Amino acid sequence: MTALTAKPWIWSFAAAILVWIITVLFTGGSSSVGLSQATLTFAAFSVMVGIGQMFVITLGPGNIDLSVPATMTLSGTLALKVMDVQDSMIALGLLIAILVGVAIGIGNYALIKLLRIPPIIATLSMSFIVQSCAIWTNRGLRIKPPEMLSDFTTSYSFGVPNVALVALVLSLAAWFLLEKTTYGRWISAIGQSSFAARMAGIPVDGTRFITYVLCAVLAAVAGYLLASFSGGAALNMGAEYLLMSIAVVVIGGTAVAGGNSNVPGIWGASLFMFLVVSMLNTYGFGAGVRLILTGLIIIAVILAAGGRRISR
Repeated sequence: MTALTAKPWIWSFAAAILVWIITVLFTGGSSSVGLSQATLTFAAFSVMVGIGQMFVITLGPGNIDLSVPATMTLSGTLALKVMDVQDSMIALGLLIAILVGVAIGIGNYALIKLLRIPPIIATLSMSFIVQSCAIWTNRGLRIKPPEMLSDFTTSYSFGVPNVALVALVLSLAAWFLLEKTTYGRWISAIGQSSFAARMAGIPVDGTRFITYVLCAVLAAVAGYLLASFSGGAALNMGAEYLLMSIAVVVIGGTAVAGGNSNVPGIWGASLFMFLVVSMLNTYGFGAGVRLILTGLIIIAVILAAGGRRISR
């Protein structure tokens, strides 16, 4: 039992389960299935962007990607525009979204490496450029997704939302990369000490480049699916995922100081974040009170998990 509670990710799941029980009890148990499905659905998008942010944060202090919301918006907008409501264009739309992610990831790292701009400034600057491109591309139109893709993102398989299954597959792939590949060992080593990693012969610059591209691609895929799920791409559709992508990483047990990542914790934190908002909505709290209570609850969970991992 002690070994289990020592794992940082267990606290995010425990908090999510507790909030789920409180919410279900308030509604008399009538909403348990619907609440569970809605939680899995909306948490899935946070998981996708959270995994990408986790890879970047694992690289060590100062590494972060603030272009995630703009990447989601542009990829969703361009993909829907290319697909033009045609089922036959779904695969091409996904390819366009991925290419958008690759281009933004390259742009982010080019600013960081070639111009020696700190990641937080480089990715924020890139987000303004990308968001401007999205505004120019969107032109106030809300293009609908192809019917087949819309049905897929809003449907269930064996009672589980399809978007949650996609997020699960991506999570397993991320876990494999981190735990079973040389790349995973490289980013952990860089996060612990980039100087020592260079001395050990690890290609630090190449690894960081791949990581920023990977983060942007995951955000682009999330944007592609979110636009299809929502019935169209909106210019503000990625806004809430800026802080969300960082919050789920921290709450999920990944060390902010770098060198230590946690894929299961991303799921626990994403489920927890959605359930907290649902619970506060259920109890009828206003927007201001919800934000305050959400912040206090997040702090409590982090303290319960042991704040020492943040300063490590």
